[in-house]
Amino acid sequence: MVVLLLPLHGLRAQGPADISDADLERVRREQPVITEQDIEQARQRNTMPAEAALEGIARRGPINIDALPRPAQGSVAPGIDLEALGRGFASSAPAPGPLFGPASAPALMVFVSLSMPQPTLRKLVDQAARAQATLILRGLVDNSIRTTITQVQALIGQADVAMQIDPQAFDRFAIEQVPSFVLVRDGTRPTSCASGVCAPPDTFVKLTGDVSVDYALQAMRQRAPEQSRDAAPFLRRLRAR
Repeated sequence: MVVLLLPLHGLRAQGPADISDADLERVRREQPVITEQDIEQARQRNTMPAEAALEGIARRGPINIDALPRPAQGSVAPGIDLEALGRGFASSAPAPGPLFGPASAPALMVFVSLSMPQPTLRKLVDQAARAQATLILRGLVDNSIRTTITQVQALIGQADVAMQIDPQAFDRFAIEQVPSFVLVRDGTRPTSCASGVCAPPDTFVKLTGDVSVDYALQAMRQRAPEQSRDAAPFLRRLRAR
């Protein structure tokens, strides 16, 4: 199964997208068509060297890191804020996909659909941004990236919130209705299943219903007291504002 995972982290409202369907179609037409003959010609032009030639290459020892050249003291030009550059790279990096590797911290996911009532969506966007939860969409609106991004921009506005399109996450946690809330335990390691990877049943708690994020977290703590510590940082961030 092909997974479309589109991180939409920190997307700001900037008006309609500049890329039109005609632009996308033109790019598709301009893509070169590679034939089997092209591949064979490339293989003949770039043959592997013979073993005799490889034996004549001098073996090199390990690289001495201490011998590498170092920048001179004070060589960074004044006025360049390296910390700010680092923050910029961090903010532009896509949010990591949930459960594609061992979780290093608790994860809170809010499964939504852009067809939900706008007041409900806006409330969840605001609370997810404050709690640092991730909003998960199943797929594209009208099978169009442009339409989806336009609607997401209008919904998110200035909120600094992570949003992903991850259809397998819906299968992974058996999400049948939205909104649904999933709290994954700190240190969870994914296991193989029919959907690719899954979280073991005892490592997450799920709640479905038209409720707020803080209500969902409180209900999860009552249902699974062993995950109260995992819910705590999200509740603390929600109540801090």
